[in-house]
Parts: sequence; C-alpha cells; structure tokens
Amino acid sequence: MKKTILVTYLVMLFSMIGFAQERTPRANAREGAQRARIHDGRKDGDLTKREASALNLQQRHIRRSERRIKADGDVTRVERARLERRQDRASRNIRRAKHNNIERKVG
Repeated sequence: MKKTILVTYLVMLFSMIGFAQERTPRANAREGAQRARIHDGRKDGDLTKREASALNLQQRHIRRSERRIKADGDVTRVERARLERRQDRASRNIRRAKHNNIERKVG
C-alpha cells in the first residue's frame, strides 16, 4: 500500500514538473539563442575567453534559477517576469561584450 502511494505521488510530482517545463517555452528558446550568440562571438573573435566565461556563468545562473522556479510545478506570472528580466540583462551583457572593441587574436 505504501509503495502504491509513493509511486502515485512520484508520478504526480513528475507530471507537474513536466507541465512547468511547458510553461516557459520563450525562456527556453531565448536561453538557446543566447548560448549560440556567446559561441559565435567566441568563434568570431568578438569575445575574449574571460568575457565568454563570465557570460556562460551568467547563463548557468539563469538556468539554475529557472529550475528552482519550475521545481514546485507552477510558474507564476511574477516568476516568469523575473526570469525574463534576467535574460534581458544577460542579452544586454552579451551585446556589450561583443561590441566593446576588445578582440582576441584569431588563428
């Protein structure tokens, strides 16, 4: 009986987490686009290794906070707005780093 209750509880928990995953499709798309921008900036020489590391660390923090937000299975409007603000800030940081006229040597 206890196993049945435990299994039922786990199934409900994972389904709520799966539902929360669907609640932030824009955040997921932006995260992928920002990672690609960092990678391209590094490949093109627009970003130094240190700049790329700092930007990747910021992306990691955003991803970690997104996981915390989704952990309870419900993403509120306030949480979604907070996540968007963090991604907006990260996007500005990527743009500033790519256009600050500091280039690494390519080749």
